[in-house]
Amino acid sequence: MAKQVIRTDAAPKAIGTYSQAVRCGNTVYLAGQIGLDPATMELVAGIAPQIQRVFENLKAVAAAAGGGLNDIVKLTVYLTDLNHFARVNEVMAAYLDAPYPARAALGVASLPRGALVEIDAIMQLE
Repeated sequence: MAKQVIRTDAAPKAIGTYSQAVRCGNTVYLAGQIGLDPATMELVAGIAPQIQRVFENLKAVAAAAGGGLNDIVKLTVYLTDLNHFARVNEVMAAYLDAPYPARAALGVASLPRGALVEIDAIMQLE
């Protein structure tokens, strides 16, 4: 199977040596997104705005790959403070419909650009 690189201006440009997403067959691997505003490439302030921005960025990349957030089968959430996990659940419920994807959440010491949250995903398309 050939790899197809997915890219959209509706999500932040890669800030390193990675692609926004890579499609292989019907599976799309979405790179981790932090709360960068794609128009300014600046981190939005505060945990709730960052979580929302992350889901908006994931939504844009998923759309560029031909899918949507409800096509995601696995999420990994990275938080610098696990006390924010309830907020992730609140925002996630506004963006995804049940049945929700499988998910893991990890507490980490730090994230790129001082972000408070990062989320990556795996999406399955028909």
